[in-house]
Amino acid sequence: MPIKDSAKKYMRVTARKTVKNKKVKGTYRSAVKKTREAISNKDFKTASEWLKKSIKALDKAVQKKVLKKNTGSRYKSRLNKSVKNIAK
Repeated sequence: MPIKDSAKKYMRVTARKTVKNKKVKGTYRSAVKKTREAISNKDFKTASEWLKKSIKALDKAVQKKVLKKNTGSRYKSRLNKSVKNIAK
């Protein structure tokens, strides 16, 4: 347990940020997971709907600095490529 007041405050701040980041992370992870499930089931309509939701969630995560910009772009690119492959 920290002794200095500034260290105690930093612990409180960290706890708040952790909760916020976990919520954002859970949102994009669940959207990506459902997109991948739809892709594995070869369901183009559902996959494309979840792709839109995934892209939105990933963009929010990048905006809130939970993910790095390139990581978000990589996830979006790979999901989009997979959805396009099942459309053929």
